[in-house]
Amino acid sequence: MPEQGASTPHLKQQATVPDTEPPAAVRRTGLLVTLLLGGLTATPPLAMDMYLPSLPEVTDSLRAPAATVQLTLTACLLGMALGQLVVGPMSDRWGRRRPLLAGLFVYVVATALCALAPNVEFLVGFRLVQGLAGAAGIVIARAVVRDLYDGVAMARFFSTLMLIGGVAPIVAPLIGGQILRVTDWRGVFVVLTVIGALLAALVWVRLPETLPAAERHTGGVADALHSMRRLLADLPFAGYMLTGGFAFAALFAYISASPFVVQEIYGASPQTFSLLFGVNSVGLVVVGQINGKVLVGRVGLDRVLGAGLLVVTAAAAALLLMTTGVFGEVGLLPVAAGLFVLMSAMGVTLPNAQSLALLRTRHSAGSASALLGTSSFLIGAVASPLVGMAGEDTAVPMAVVQLAAALVALLCFMAMCRPWNRRATVEGAES
Repeated sequence: MPEQGASTPHLKQQATVPDTEPPAAVRRTGLLVTLLLGGLTATPPLAMDMYLPSLPEVTDSLRAPAATVQLTLTACLLGMALGQLVVGPMSDRWGRRRPLLAGLFVYVVATALCALAPNVEFLVGFRLVQGLAGAAGIVIARAVVRDLYDGVAMARFFSTLMLIGGVAPIVAPLIGGQILRVTDWRGVFVVLTVIGALLAALVWVRLPETLPAAERHTGGVADALHSMRRLLADLPFAGYMLTGGFAFAALFAYISASPFVVQEIYGASPQTFSLLFGVNSVGLVVVGQINGKVLVGRVGLDRVLGAGLLVVTAAAAALLLMTTGVFGEVGLLPVAAGLFVLMSAMGVTLPNAQSLALLRTRHSAGSASALLGTSSFLIGAVASPLVGMAGEDTAVPMAVVQLAAALVALLCFMAMCRPWNRRATVEGAES
């Protein structure tokens, strides 16, 4: 396995398009493949963030309590978590294209049904199916990156995907806020349906197969479970998986609670919320690009990941102090600044945790990607309802969940990944 400061980016030479075409075919379509992978990576922020400004309106429209409406986010996350456990091993067995196309088709249908939901119970159910199907884009995009790249090149490519995928959370709430000017929350799902259909069409026409038939797994469920058990038995892999998962929980606590915190507690409009959300997303993207263009290859991935976790923890602690009144009554600006720092630090935390985990696997990229995604979304799904347990009038639960998640992520990183021991991060990886 390549060392963490290894050579310049390169494509893995065994990639083919499809199994009979030369590797040059992948390289010729490199930019388009990058954009498509970015679009697939953008599926979660599109499904989540375009819908966020309408959460208070959904509460009024369906006459449901805020905690129940937040379950529409939890259901989508839970679906994305469980779906990855199925789609990841499927992509290792049958290749990347077929499971991806099937998942995108179901995603489009489920999103259209969300727009027609007559009550919150149906909306929660359709969001669960939407998440189950949308999982295909998330897990297979990561697996394709592992098919094509290795070492430092993979870490840099994940930062590139963060730039492309980061445009979605910047644009999505802004679009969602503007859609609410001319229609209601159902119109948001109509737009999401159209976007999903366009993405599925592009994948059908332009995305090549990246997993040669010779490298596919021929076993069934038992083989997939064996691969996952082997990965989980690798302590550093499990550590990076949990580190990324709890860091994502801190991020999702913000995603789930911020519409109510910003709009209900601090009285901001949906458009103001969308603007603040976009600014925070810009911070995440910019830091992600600094990570990929400047830090990766010059500073050890573990060191950068550790620094990111410390910043996330400090920002969450500051938010807790502000929301509990330790500094007196604070307005929206200081809280927004704390959230900006926390979000920006995710630009080095999430991609490096994923890269360090995937560096430990080569021949089970789909299963590894599924475990990474499932752990993140399951932990995030647990965080979502917790931030609304105290009602809509306090931001303290959001800050408590963020700080607790950040501390657990830091503990997993230190105890399981042993970043001070460089050999521990290299030995045990698949050859």
